[in-house]
Amino acid sequence: MVADSFSHVRVWVFDLDNTLYDPSARLFAQIERRMNALIRRELGLGEAEAAHLRDDYWRRYGTTLSGLMAEHDIDPVPFLAEVHDIDFSVLSPDPALADAISALPGRRIVYTNGDRPYARQVLAARGLTGCFHAVYGIEHAGYRPKPEQAAFEAVFALDGLSPDMGAMFEDDTRNLAAPHAMGMRTVHVAPDAAPADHIHHHTSDLAGFLSQLRGL
Repeated sequence: MVADSFSHVRVWVFDLDNTLYDPSARLFAQIERRMNALIRRELGLGEAEAAHLRDDYWRRYGTTLSGLMAEHDIDPVPFLAEVHDIDFSVLSPDPALADAISALPGRRIVYTNGDRPYARQVLAARGLTGCFHAVYGIEHAGYRPKPEQAAFEAVFALDGLSPDMGAMFEDDTRNLAAPHAMGMRTVHVAPDAAPADHIHHHTSDLAGFLSQLRGL
């Protein structure tokens, strides 16, 4: 049974974007447009160049912001406020997911490469605000991004989380490698499976997957 693999888990860590809502909401399409506009303005680039740089930094640094900080000394606070100023009405409450998360035993937290204010807006739009004991953003890791293990270590230390008693739910397979190495149970949440040694489980239906863990 799936539940047997999680019988030791007492801290449940959830990524935010494309994990606690379906990718079909396309929040990142909005964010990417705002990133492109900011990059064009700050670096004097054209649309195609800005889009290429955004994607290149995301691939090489883990987040576009991390690349911009390293290469161009961009201030992360106004950057995050600007790119997250989006329309959240494309999201809708998910009572089934809220119920499944709330039924998990122990501590439940969100850890995102976005910032906490943005995460709280997403959770509110999804009807998930009351499901979590804490919400952590990239600012809580000193703006170091997932997939860096140091970023996970900083947030987990802040929360007092023992990785060997934790489970991590993520849509980006890169961001499951460090949690796996630290001893966590890992779950890839995405429409399609991406088998890898550092992934224990895959699901395209988070609420349905979590419903299997009732009674732990």
